Amino acid sequence: MKKRIYVGAGASALIAIVALATMVSGAIARSGATPLPASSCSAIQNSSGQILIASDLPLEGSGRAQTSQMTRAIKFIFNRHGWKAGKYSIAYQSCDDATAQAGKWDSGKCSANANAYAQNSSVGMVIGTFNSGCAEIIVPILNRASNGPIGMVSPANTYVGLTHPGPGTVAGEPGKYYPTGKRNYARVVAADDYQGAADAVLTKTLGVKKVFILNDKEAYGLGVATNYRNAAKKLGLKIVGFTAWDGKASSYEALAVKVKASGAQGVFLGGLICENGGKLIKDLKAGTPAGTKLITPDGFTPVSAVVQGAGTSAEGAFVSVAGLPNSALKGAGKAFVKAFTKADHRAPDPYAVYAAQAAEVAVAAIAQSNGTRADIAKQIFKLNLKGSILGNVSFNANGDVTSNPVTIYRVKGGKSTTYRVIVPPKALVKAA
Repeated sequence: MKKRIYVGAGASALIAIVALATMVSGAIARSGATPLPASSCSAIQNSSGQILIASDLPLEGSGRAQTSQMTRAIKFIFNRHGWKAGKYSIAYQSCDDATAQAGKWDSGKCSANANAYAQNSSVGMVIGTFNSGCAEIIVPILNRASNGPIGMVSPANTYVGLTHPGPGTVAGEPGKYYPTGKRNYARVVAADDYQGAADAVLTKTLGVKKVFILNDKEAYGLGVATNYRNAAKKLGLKIVGFTAWDGKASSYEALAVKVKASGAQGVFLGGLICENGGKLIKDLKAGTPAGTKLITPDGFTPVSAVVQGAGTSAEGAFVSVAGLPNSALKGAGKAFVKAFTKADHRAPDPYAVYAAQAAEVAVAAIAQSNGTRADIAKQIFKLNLKGSILGNVSFNANGDVTSNPVTIYRVKGGKSTTYRVIVPPKALVKAA
């Protein structure tokens, strides 16, 4: 009898020691994840999971169809893994960083979401954001999170300053996003120095010698416009204008007159389609000479939104997107496109593919970790995924993906068509 009591007490003591060690180490070890607020996040998926992964995307406005499909792609990947990451079980919630009033990402929502992730001890990783300006708010909050930092991997952010310094970035970047001195953020898409360089290469191959550059004044838009300008100058193109457009303007006819008077043969639109980009394209097309080339970065995705906003004026416009088109994916990528198309009843948007790749990164990082927030974040930078959806995927110390192709799409017959894939030379990227 005494022997049995002794064993029971010993077992209780052991349990207490293990529990204490878990608390001290910061390991996320619980029978079920604590849900994030329903005010911003969907119902929790696989609530019995130990480690909660949140996605942070704008689910309001013109791009909603695109970002909603991204959340389905993430869930699709978790389902394929049986909601397991190595020895850990995972849960998932899709969170919205947009408001219906704004019709796009909102700084207040980004801040509130970030604090909710940091304060919920179940959250071990975040997939997001879509907009670089929102990432500027969330990354430093996650970087300071208790028992962290919390790892974050983006399927869409391209602003250079989030990961490394260079032309177009501001003082203190990227260090100001990492107050602890530890990196916790990576992205599976090429940064805008690659995209700007690729768009400059495209512009030159189209025979354009004079280009007018516009931006929407946001971090992403001004950044990619600056990267494009630097690369275009390096290639010998003449910059005949560099100015901003007002996303709330009712007309851009005066701007079109200015572009026409400059003698520009091409116009680069650095910014977001949701910043009245459809109306901007309409007025530029109507007010500039026939044959003027319109070149836009990935802020003008999905292409369907460009067509919807600009109508027939979008015809012939070019849209660049970091990464490969679905048709160029091989192995695991080709298999994903086929399986997801069957499950979702339509082919994945390019960013749904990148969201799926970000989900694969999250699973792999958690599987390699000891279960703590800090170690999950650390493992992101140690990954070397062979034959993944986008091919071989790894990150440098800054958090930039090491493979950087850029695909150029063109609006033809009111639809998106693949024009060409450009891998810009490193010397041009450096100049951007």
